[in-house]
Amino acid sequence: MTSNNRVVVIGSGLAGVRLARRLGELGVPATLVGEEEHTPYNRVLLADVLAGRYAPEVIALPAPPQLTRGRVVRIDREMRAVHLADGTELSYDTLVLATGSNPVLPPLRGLWDPERHEFPDGVHAFRTMDDCLGLSKAVRPGVRAVVIGGGLLGVSAARALAQRGAQVVLAQQGERLMERQLDPSASKLVRRHLADLGVEVHTETRVRAVRSIGGTVRSVSLADGYALDADLVVIACGVHPRVGLAQEAGLAVHKGVIVDEELRSSDPHIHAIGDCAQFEGTVYGLATPALEQADALAELLAGDVNSRYTGTRALTRLTLAGADFLDLAAFGEPEPRPGDDVIQLADATRGTYRKVVVRDDRLVGGVLVGELGTVGALARAWEGAEPLPTDGGPLLHLLTNDGGS
Repeated sequence: MTSNNRVVVIGSGLAGVRLARRLGELGVPATLVGEEEHTPYNRVLLADVLAGRYAPEVIALPAPPQLTRGRVVRIDREMRAVHLADGTELSYDTLVLATGSNPVLPPLRGLWDPERHEFPDGVHAFRTMDDCLGLSKAVRPGVRAVVIGGGLLGVSAARALAQRGAQVVLAQQGERLMERQLDPSASKLVRRHLADLGVEVHTETRVRAVRSIGGTVRSVSLADGYALDADLVVIACGVHPRVGLAQEAGLAVHKGVIVDEELRSSDPHIHAIGDCAQFEGTVYGLATPALEQADALAELLAGDVNSRYTGTRALTRLTLAGADFLDLAAFGEPEPRPGDDVIQLADATRGTYRKVVVRDDRLVGGVLVGELGTVGALARAWEGAEPLPTDGGPLLHLLTNDGGS
């Protein structure tokens, strides 16, 4: 591709910014379209902003020079043009969708104010900088906060609110916290960590309704009939790919925008990366795959015809800094199948836990909470999928050798 070709990237999150910057470094100018008014930022660190550890400007991303602020409302594939809500029209030769994801809003009675067409006062999603700043303004010592959702996002939000002095209750419909990433033992340690911060955790609890008076939230009703008083309610029930523009443009979409090894959609002039892209049936929804996709696509658009994206073996890592430090990592399949070897070390006093699963002499998964000195070596062994040494010795070295993080 020559620099005469017009590249437009929709979405100013990690994936979009990374792509635009890499293209600029490779001599391919790109116009980045961002919907949010804020300077592009690292969404992964929003919980640290909410906790008061970082100011918003600390998590800002270096913005590329050609940044257009506006909301894209339509893609005209025939004319190869992008239309913005303010009437601006951007022509493209190559279009890249990096539209990210939207929060999942559960079907709760009272969650949506039908007259104002918005959440009642005190109800917040936790996905954008505006969400974060709204929560930061509302939280204060003693405020009663209910977090709905016990995944990675809900745990991060509950911890941050507790550090700000809120009285926090976390309601999780599943049987344990972070059940997609952690096994029961690791999940118990996370629950204990939250309890030590004063967070009241309810698992296997279904929220039925949000009750408001005069447009302001007052309580959350549970399916078992109990009610939780609430001044703040945080919706942290996961995310789903933001694919509305792609669907309206007639692109092939399943969970996300379906892409091939060139990260190309069903339209050869349109690519997709990050949380909105689905590659070989997988929507990753993590930072590392988004960055790897951006790098691969940048090389391709800059003229490297051999550049391909072949997938990411992604490690989920959550680092919650501060006085009450929590560090955890999970990868692959932490739950063993019959016949797998399982090696684990636990220290209840120190609140640490390490576990790996070995299948056919290969590391297939693991989870670590607390001391993560071995995570670097474990991740490399898992990503490489190489046979482990079979010298007849114990496999405890997988958990005790410091491989660097």
